Amino acid sequence: MKAVYLEKPWEISIADIEQRPLREGEALLKIRAAGICGSDIGAFRGTNGLVSYPRIIGHELAGEIISIPENNKKGLKAGDKVIADPYLFCGHCYPCSIGRTNCCTDLKVLGVHIDGGMSETFAHPADMLVKVPDDMPWEIIPLAEPLTIALHGLHRLGLKAGEHIAINGAGPIGLLAAMSALHYGAEPIVIDLVDERLDFAKTLGVKHTINLMKESLVEKIAEYTGGRMAECIMEASGANSAIRATLDIVSHAGRIIFTGWPKKETLLPTDLITKKEIDIRGSRTSAGEFEEAVELIYTRKVDVRRILTKVINVEDAPDTIRDIEKNPGNYLKVNVLF
Repeated sequence: MKAVYLEKPWEISIADIEQRPLREGEALLKIRAAGICGSDIGAFRGTNGLVSYPRIIGHELAGEIISIPENNKKGLKAGDKVIADPYLFCGHCYPCSIGRTNCCTDLKVLGVHIDGGMSETFAHPADMLVKVPDDMPWEIIPLAEPLTIALHGLHRLGLKAGEHIAINGAGPIGLLAAMSALHYGAEPIVIDLVDERLDFAKTLGVKHTINLMKESLVEKIAEYTGGRMAECIMEASGANSAIRATLDIVSHAGRIIFTGWPKKETLLPTDLITKKEIDIRGSRTSAGEFEEAVELIYTRKVDVRRILTKVINVEDAPDTIRDIEKNPGNYLKVNVLF
């Protein structure tokens, strides 16, 4: 089968790979579409310390079931259109025992810890497939996976209608979070360094944006919230300065969610956390959000096509990944069709 293959950092190609034998409880998929994620670019660069090589990349995967155990829990069958939940968990550690499988102490992410599915066929646990409507276009289905990341962060925040949510980072996750927040009836404030990204956020229905290079973050948040500051903050950039700034712009009794992955530790003034009695939480991957993501996309309550920069054929994936690495500002999301 053809697969998008990283021999080692900076060496990516379309390789001819043997499909491994199916394990107990697995389905075999004909992959129809796959998304290129920032983690794939990190793997290409060799900057993600969790990635080992060689590695087939890809964890945003949509396909058609070729074969599946008849006794699978979801009643799926051959021919069904599905998306793969790419976060493999052990099922018996403490986080798994309380349903927070994304925090599994032995979590394996496709394309990172183990081979991904940017390939013509792919074997995956049957119970980790989610059915999608038959008439849902292949090219948008992979976007359900990054949408689950945004939704998980909003769920961890407990975002409510009418609340302000300041979202730092107008990349795919930040923009998906903003669109989802609008669907929930909240008021997103999108923060970034690039005018073009902020202008694009406004076309999605975001009323308030802040350019950190030109405007005072604290003053603008105060202006947009009538002095209350933001009840909710989502930090989606991973920049240490942005992580620190969340404490300045969150309201008293407010909530902060960290979804970005900083490269080094951030010093935080715990006295301010105590003074404001801030709730701070982490948000890693997702757990149980795929059904909601599929429904939001299918009904266009969250119009993910707006962030789909380009759809390419699998043969063009290596060159496209090279170009994304060189020119990241030209892209939001790229999906690969097989």
